[in-house]
Amino acid sequence: MKSLKRKTAVTVLAAVWLLALYAVIFGFSAQDGEQSGNLSQMISEKCVELINSLSGGHWSQAFMEGLTEYFEHPIRKLAHFSEYACMGILVYVLWSQWLCRGKRLYLLTVGWVFCSAAADEFHQLFVPGRYGSFADVCLDTCGGAFGLLVCVLAGRLLQRFIKKRNRQLLT
Repeated sequence: MKSLKRKTAVTVLAAVWLLALYAVIFGFSAQDGEQSGNLSQMISEKCVELINSLSGGHWSQAFMEGLTEYFEHPIRKLAHFSEYACMGILVYVLWSQWLCRGKRLYLLTVGWVFCSAAADEFHQLFVPGRYGSFADVCLDTCGGAFGLLVCVLAGRLLQRFIKKRNRQLLT
């Protein structure tokens, strides 16, 4: 049985990290269209430069610019997915301290992520050069569900490991 002190500590830690994540997500969403596009462009350029240097650094500038443009959209979407996967993990960890694992906890986690993603996209409707997208809400929710799945699978692996270790100690 988990101690109340441990549960409270894990809850507070997860809540602080979750609030920090919200600040990052809503900070990115508050950037106008030009700022957001410039950030995506810069990250794509850095990724292409890294891949170029790892492959020997022989790509032409024109080829690198083409790759930068090609990768910008997928990198932006991967960032969405990753942010909300982290949210799914944090929400699951936070609520798993107080609720039994199972469908109710899973639905709460995915529902929380969905509402957060919808609020983020709604916020973007009021930012110059940005728009809200239901497709992004769906992508973000999938990211949160993936984070939840990681937690569930990690928990099951940990349980198997503990059972195996306990069996070995008994023999």
